[in-house]
Amino acid sequence: METPICINWDADKLFSELVKHILAGNIAMDLGRVRAAYEFAAERHEGQKRKDGSAYVTHCIATADIIVEQGLEEDSVVAALLHDVLEDTEATYDDIKKLFGSSVADIVDGVTKLTRVQYTSHEEEQAENLRKMLLAMAKDIRVILIKIADRLHNMRTMDYQTEEKQLIKSAETMEIYAPIAHRLGMQKIKWELEDRSLYYLDRMGYNEIMDTLADKMDVLSSFMTNIEEQIQTRMTSENISSTVYRRIKHIYSIYRKMYSQQLNISGIFDLCAFRVIVENISDCYNALGLIHDMYKPVPGRFKDYISTPKPNGYQSVHTTVIGTEGIPFEVQIRTWDMHQTAEYGVAAHWKYKSGGDGLRYGDEEKFAWVRRLLEAQQETEAQDFVKELKIDMFSDEVFVFTPSGDVINLPAGATPIDFAYAIHSGVGNKMVGAKVNGKISTYDHVLKNGDIIEIRTSKSAAGPSRDWLQLAKSSSTRTKIKQWFKKEKRDENIIRGKDMFEDELKKNGLSLSEITSEAMLPIVLKKLAVSSLDDLFAAIGYGGQTSVRSVNKIKDEIARLVKPEKKTILDKISEQAERRSGKPEKAVQGILVEGLDNCLVKFSKCCTPVPGDEVIGFITRGNGVSIHRTDCMNYVKQRIADADGGRWLSVSWAKVTNDYYSTTLRILAKERSGFIMDVATLLNAQNAKVRSLSARDIGNNQSTANVVLEVKNREELLAIIRKLEAIRGVIEVRRAGVSER
Repeated sequence: METPICINWDADKLFSELVKHILAGNIAMDLGRVRAAYEFAAERHEGQKRKDGSAYVTHCIATADIIVEQGLEEDSVVAALLHDVLEDTEATYDDIKKLFGSSVADIVDGVTKLTRVQYTSHEEEQAENLRKMLLAMAKDIRVILIKIADRLHNMRTMDYQTEEKQLIKSAETMEIYAPIAHRLGMQKIKWELEDRSLYYLDRMGYNEIMDTLADKMDVLSSFMTNIEEQIQTRMTSENISSTVYRRIKHIYSIYRKMYSQQLNISGIFDLCAFRVIVENISDCYNALGLIHDMYKPVPGRFKDYISTPKPNGYQSVHTTVIGTEGIPFEVQIRTWDMHQTAEYGVAAHWKYKSGGDGLRYGDEEKFAWVRRLLEAQQETEAQDFVKELKIDMFSDEVFVFTPSGDVINLPAGATPIDFAYAIHSGVGNKMVGAKVNGKISTYDHVLKNGDIIEIRTSKSAAGPSRDWLQLAKSSSTRTKIKQWFKKEKRDENIIRGKDMFEDELKKNGLSLSEITSEAMLPIVLKKLAVSSLDDLFAAIGYGGQTSVRSVNKIKDEIARLVKPEKKTILDKISEQAERRSGKPEKAVQGILVEGLDNCLVKFSKCCTPVPGDEVIGFITRGNGVSIHRTDCMNYVKQRIADADGGRWLSVSWAKVTNDYYSTTLRILAKERSGFIMDVATLLNAQNAKVRSLSARDIGNNQSTANVVLEVKNREELLAIIRKLEAIRGVIEVRRAGVSER
């Protein structure tokens, strides 16, 4: 990554530079209209400042400059200049429509809608952000292109934000914006977003790679110059018109390979890469033959993305070879049209074109994948949608073939079930068997690149099995299976779903009659976004919703509706304790409170208790009983001082708890690169439900990491702690809030 962008405080000079870039790019535009948009934005944003102290409109100009670099047309540049006026000023949609037309107004409105909604959980927020981006892409792809440009400039100026904001925005960029840029084929922007995010997420690892590359740069530069000259000379001698470029692999790609595959930097084959750009496809393959004649190919490192393009449109031939110096390097061979698509992705449809020659915004064929993802999310809850979308949209792929030679691309790890449903829903629903490369295969067989798949079907097939939902890799496949059960087995789904729902209610101390009362039922249906209980039962029965999450949402709603009475909780506990003795019969969130059946319970953030911990309750004013661990620093201090002794009361865990409980771990380790990646990899391998993960250097060659995760009990937590303690360099793993005793 480059050093932080130097801030130019003069908005007029920045706009003049923008105009120069428009003229240099030979993009046909009405510069008077572009200036009018700049002046409108400057006027509306007047007085607003960015964190770096510059006028806010400089961000709008910078965003428009990125749009110009991508080669987009006039409306996109105008909309980029105006992209924040609806969000941050008194300007209205009608104001923009009147001055700049409905197309620009719609784009600005679309960008604004991507950032306005607040959510109740991280999963819902992330899911809704992705849903909104997909909807925006389906309507007008320019909306998301401007949003990505906006995020890129924000990442370029992230040094001026707080450390917490840097981590949050960088993680969001890595999880959402960089993968979307990848799916749109915008490799240059994707690489920069990833590198800048890594700089803030693991600065030590980033700097180690930069330092290593700096140490090697003299050798690498000399090597690459020689190879570049050799390739160019050979292409010229064989009368192949070509241009040869050289590059070093971008930082995040090196980082990911080093720490996911436990490699050192010398073990990365494509650290050095060359691009050979030729005039036509036949020259691509002629050039490939010459490269293999000049250098020794590395077995298994050849990929032909010309005959089988990636879903984002990327085409190139890749090969890894070894030069006479014994240094491996990658060569990518492509035409100029392929190169434009590889660099700019979907924006390449506009670059160096104007008017009707550009992309047609409603082109369903080019963006059919957006529609498929939107269809998939309709049958999926927020948490599952985010997980499945990342598999379908952002994961590696395998390319397999039908018996007639048609190429089908699927997510890595896909099975014959995914293949069948990728052909057609009817094929999947009637499947009774499969062959892979001519041999009978099981349904859970993992497909590999180049496999030839044949699906056997029968008109009398009973339909898909519910087990297929676990075997399928693609969310699109799971959605089609769920739709079959939803349509064909509604009565069976209702019976099955009702049983599952009632069982989960019982586990949480609730009954069906309690939540279906005349007063409660409308609230429950609204919270679960269903029109009737039968719809809810059917959804649970076919797998569209889970009974656990449905009941948890109901519990949250009940807790929200509980109003504090005039009597204090201490008064109510005393009254009930006088009327009866012994422990209460009902637990709330897995906690039994002495002397009280139904009481608002919350778990303290200072010590984050989980089932299995020794706990104590503290009566708060108007907020129920706060649950602490008995080794919590706050409890120990107050006990020593004998402060508020009358507000502590006995609590205990129920014999059976089925919820997940949030808790915090603090890890102290020796300072080293890759530490946070090792922690994240281990937690993922343990299937830990991680809610947040952050790390920082604290001096004395030490680093610390904070992990917020959800577990079912103390036993599960201790198992994770033991694994974390085994990571190289870890000095100590402690739970938050533990007192020194």
